[in-house]
Amino acid sequence: MTDGKIRELLRKVSSGEISEDEAVLLLKKAPFADIGFAKPDTHRGLRQGWPEVIYGEGKTSEQIVKICEAMRVGGQQSVLITRLSEEKASAVGSAFPLEYNAAGRIGLIGERPAAEGIGKIVVATGGTSDIPVAEEAAFTAEALGSKVVRLYDVGVAGLHRLLSHLDEIMTARVIIAIAGMEGALASVIAGLADCPVIAVPTSVGYGASFGGLSALLSMLNSCSSGVSVVNIDNGFGAGYQANMINNMR
Repeated sequence: MTDGKIRELLRKVSSGEISEDEAVLLLKKAPFADIGFAKPDTHRGLRQGWPEVIYGEGKTSEQIVKICEAMRVGGQQSVLITRLSEEKASAVGSAFPLEYNAAGRIGLIGERPAAEGIGKIVVATGGTSDIPVAEEAAFTAEALGSKVVRLYDVGVAGLHRLLSHLDEIMTARVIIAIAGMEGALASVIAGLADCPVIAVPTSVGYGASFGGLSALLSMLNSCSSGVSVVNIDNGFGAGYQANMINNMR
């Protein structure tokens, strides 16, 4: 929706031609920006609370930059970009102020919002090899406005490592449990915590892990209550969902 159309809409509200609720509905249904190869949703933030996020994999640097330009013109000050390679990050960073997390292959254009979530999100990994997915989750939650505590390499092969962080686990508002191989970490954490646990299976493991399918099935069959599961290696999805839970008042 253009500036002129928004002003016209506001004038109608002011004159009583339409109600405030009708105006909000019209804004929520406002159109996307058509830039030929893509159609950025410029009003997703109004509808869902957070603007559209760019999935960088499969896009060229030029395409990402042009999408970002369209989103910024549409009023979006912060743009989150996932699966962003270092090469593409360099190109995007030349066009916009970019905070880049190389481990998680994720970047944020613009400033981070203040941490306004109710509590803290704990991001825990079974092993060091799970950190790339964990960083995608943690960075996402932070970029959306949540406080994050990282607990890395606390897998069930050395359970005492996890138990040394009981205070963090038992005071979390939501926990993201990230693990490959047999994916047992989520069940163990959910048995200790009184908050929702979002399980993220990773593609870490030897042949019979089937690229994360073994961990996925283990997490789906968790005997602990309160476990939900996102897709294999989907740190972004877990971070986004955790932030939504952390902002439910």
